[in-house]
Amino acid sequence: MGEVLANAGAGRHRVLERAGWNVEEDGLTGAPPIAVVVGDEAHVTIHVSLQMLGLGRNRVHRVAADEQGRMRADALRETLAGLEGPVLVSAQSGNVNTGAFDPLPEIVDTVRALPNAWLHVDGAFGLWAAATPSFRHLVAGVADADSWTTDAHKWLNVPYDSGIAIVRDAAAHHAAMTLGAAYYVETQGGERDPYNWVAESSRRARGFPIYAALRELGRDGLAAMIDRCCALARRMADGLRDAPGVTILNDVVLNQVLVRFEPPGGGDAAATDAFTREVIAAIQADGTCWLGGTTWHGMAAMRISVSNWSTTEADADLSVAAIRRCRDVVASGVAV
Repeated sequence: MGEVLANAGAGRHRVLERAGWNVEEDGLTGAPPIAVVVGDEAHVTIHVSLQMLGLGRNRVHRVAADEQGRMRADALRETLAGLEGPVLVSAQSGNVNTGAFDPLPEIVDTVRALPNAWLHVDGAFGLWAAATPSFRHLVAGVADADSWTTDAHKWLNVPYDSGIAIVRDAAAHHAAMTLGAAYYVETQGGERDPYNWVAESSRRARGFPIYAALRELGRDGLAAMIDRCCALARRMADGLRDAPGVTILNDVVLNQVLVRFEPPGGGDAAATDAFTREVIAAIQADGTCWLGGTTWHGMAAMRISVSNWSTTEADADLSVAAIRRCRDVVASGVAV
């Protein structure tokens, strides 16, 4: 989450500076109010970062999303038309549940029409679509944002706390995060002191495993891994579609699949939620694969996310068979 904090801090710095306010020196008391605009399905880290930066979790303007979780460009235009002063907008490339991508070209045009705005793109796993020709079209417009975040612990399979913050405006990034002390040895020239770009003064060399993974994979290897994972997600969705009571809730555009299980004989939403959660628990106990549950549009669902470099078609097929088997066992009322 530190990467989101750094990017939001850079945006806060720049829009307030344009409004004549030095937030690092003078804080937020008396500062021009910043309007924060996010999609209705923005990731929780966005809201936590706003909390930590003093911008508040409950003061954001939430823009309606479509049936796949994409921010609606028309709703964004309507929201922004009613705002004045500094604005921070956060879009999304890769909805955490569906994998869907916000319509960035339209969002960019709308945000750029404002006199003082910063556009951030949360691309935790979706930003990696840019690394492969097969999926690059999904991130059209992303290069015109002001900042981006992505995770390396997903497709690069490096240690979990390996978030990446990218900020176009290096001066704003540095101003928002820099710190100093008399005993710090500052470098000279082109070197970067890591503590001047993040919220931590002490940290391990997270960049090393990321570099090593990229060096080992290369451009072609990274693209091939992303393509393979996305193909396996589609394969699993296709393998589950005809199972009794199974509904695939999302368009499988990347590596995410949402699955809902209806109990035998049907039932209301509450009964389907309960049955879905029982099936998920049975799959986890079975041990063939591990996947988690989520709540999407008020419904319980099983969330498949394929991102491991070692996953094969055989793994995907075994997992589909286990999911179908566990669904049948739960449906029969037999304990796993």
